Amino acid sequence: MQLTRFSISVVLISGVALAQEEIAPRHEVGLTLGHIATSTRGGTLDLGSGTALQANYGFKLLEGRHAALYGEVHFLASPLREVTSLNTTATRDFASIYLTPGIRVKFLPLSRFAPYVAIGGGWATYEQSLTRLDGQPNSAPRSINRGTIDFGGGVDVKFWRFVSLRGEIRDFYSGSPAYNTALIRGGQHNLVIGGGFVLRFR
Repeated sequence: MQLTRFSISVVLISGVALAQEEIAPRHEVGLTLGHIATSTRGGTLDLGSGTALQANYGFKLLEGRHAALYGEVHFLASPLREVTSLNTTATRDFASIYLTPGIRVKFLPLSRFAPYVAIGGGWATYEQSLTRLDGQPNSAPRSINRGTIDFGGGVDVKFWRFVSLRGEIRDFYSGSPAYNTALIRGGQHNLVIGGGFVLRFR
């Protein structure tokens, strides 16, 4: 009788332990290093590439076996992007910050490879250089705020316990920096390719 009770207890404890292992943590903090791709504006300005320092916080709202819904806040800082142009009165370079709350849908959240898509919107700020390309003082404002949306996707790969590796591509579409030229208007795409790691906790 005692052996039977012991066996039942072992089975129950094992079942609870397995169930806990299958439940994914609710919180995620991702730290990634990215590369902002070069681009051209209006055929007159060439924007150099930039380094993207990124942090992402995600909170799981809903979860099923095939998909999970997260709320997230994504932060990106790029200290320098150089401008090249025949128009020497243009801004020499600029720095960027993006802060975009949004949602993320992760597929197969309990598997080792979990792809996801994300979309959000929020705020962008640009800090323009003090000088123009010709070395003269820049009449553009020192900083300017814009609206932005971000969208993209990636994949999380479980590496060790609550640590995952992350690779992703996001596009931050925002209003333009102050380039000190009336020829550039409208929004611009800022395509970012990045990778890093994610810490997951309950």
